[in-house]
Amino acid sequence: MARYSFRLPDIGEGIAEAEIVAWHVKIGERVEEDAQLADMMTDKATVEMESPVSGIVVELAGEVGDLIPIGSTLAVIETDSDDAVEEVPVEVPSAKVAEIPVVEVMAPVQLAAPAPKPAPISPPAPASVSAPVDLGKPVLASPAVRARARDLGVDLGQVHAEGDRIRHADLDAFLRYSGGQGYHAPGASRARADEPIKVIGMRRKIAENMAASKRAIPHFTYVDEMDVTALEEMRADLNANRGGRPKLTMLPFLIVAICRTIPQFPMINARYDDEAGIVTRYGAVHLGMATQTDAGLMVPVIRDAQDKNVWQLASEITRLAEAARTGKAKVDELSGSTLTITSLGPLGGIATTPVINRPEVAIIGPNKIVERPVFDGDEIRRAKLMNLSISCDHRVVDGWDAASYVQALKKLVETPVLLFAD
Repeated sequence: MARYSFRLPDIGEGIAEAEIVAWHVKIGERVEEDAQLADMMTDKATVEMESPVSGIVVELAGEVGDLIPIGSTLAVIETDSDDAVEEVPVEVPSAKVAEIPVVEVMAPVQLAAPAPKPAPISPPAPASVSAPVDLGKPVLASPAVRARARDLGVDLGQVHAEGDRIRHADLDAFLRYSGGQGYHAPGASRARADEPIKVIGMRRKIAENMAASKRAIPHFTYVDEMDVTALEEMRADLNANRGGRPKLTMLPFLIVAICRTIPQFPMINARYDDEAGIVTRYGAVHLGMATQTDAGLMVPVIRDAQDKNVWQLASEITRLAEAARTGKAKVDELSGSTLTITSLGPLGGIATTPVINRPEVAIIGPNKIVERPVFDGDEIRRAKLMNLSISCDHRVVDGWDAASYVQALKKLVETPVLLFAD
C-alpha cells in the first residue's frame, strides 16, 4: 500500500487559492480514478477536481468554505500500489472547469476529517410537486445545493425536482413536507428549528463584493416617474406582429434608451480605478444585467449593447439569463461590464436603491409598472407609470448630471418613436 498526495493544481489566471464548495468523497470511502473529489471555487469559476488514482481516501484538506492555497495537499489517497508516495505536479491540473461561473468581486489549513453528517431522511414524497428524479440517472444540482443537502442529511435522490435539476426551492419543499430537520407537516403548530447556514461559495463572493462597494463608494440614488403608456402600446403592437422573433419585454426598449443617451453623459458609462485615480469613460456600452439564480446574483454582460436593436437585445437577454440560471454562462460573459441594469420584474416596488457594481460608477433600476389616473391638461386619463432609479458614485457623478441623464431617458421613454429615429 502507498499513499498518494494530491496537491491542488494551478488552475490559471494567477489564482493563489481556491475555496472548497463541495466534497464528493469522505474519509474512509473508496474513490476511483477520474471520479470527482471536490468542487473548488475561484474568483472566476467553479472547478471540478478529479482523482488521478483509485484508492481509499485517508485525509481531506479542510471543510466546505475553507480556502486552500495552490500547491497544498487537497487529499491523500491510499492506493493499492506498493510504489513510493507520489504527488500530482502543480502545473498539470487533473481538473475540469465546470460551467458554473460566478460574479466578479486567505491562509493554509490543517488536514482534518470533516464532521460526521446526520443519517439521510427517507420521507414520503410530497403530493404538491412533480415527479421524482429518476434514480437511474445522475442527480443534477449545483454545488451549493449539494452542500446544503449534505449538511441536512438529505439524499438528493429522494428530492422531487420542478425542472431539469434540483434547486434550493425543491429542497425547501422536500423539507417542508418531510417533517425532518425541524420541518413539520402542514397544519403543525410548532415553529421550524433554527438553521445555521455557513456563508460560502458564491454567497460569500456576493457578500464581499457588496460590502466592498458600500464601503468604498459614496452612493446617492435619484428616482423619477415615467409615463410608459405609449411605450407599452408600441410593445404590444410589436409583439402581436413579431413572427418567430422573441417576445419583447420592457427591458430591450430601456436598453436602447440608455445607449442613445450615453453619448451626452459619458461619465455614466465609466469605471473608476480609485487606487490609480483614473476614470475610464467607455465608448461602447457593455451592459451588465443583474440576474437572480439559485446560486445567487449573477451579472451576465450584453456586449456592445449600443449596436443591437430591440429584437437582438431580447434574444441576448433571454440567452444570457438562461445561461446564468443553468450555470452555463462562460467566464467572459460575466465580466467587463461598464454599466449595469437591475430589475425585479413583476415584483417591482415603488422605488429601489440599487448597489453599484464596483468599479462601475452607476446602476439603473426600473421599477414596477402601475396604472393610475393622471391629469392631461384639463382631462384625466388612465396611464401606465413606472419609477426609474439610478444609483451613482458621487466621487464621479454629480446629482445634477444624474438627474439630467434620467430626464433624457424619460424623454425617449415617454416618446418611444424617438427610440427608432436617427
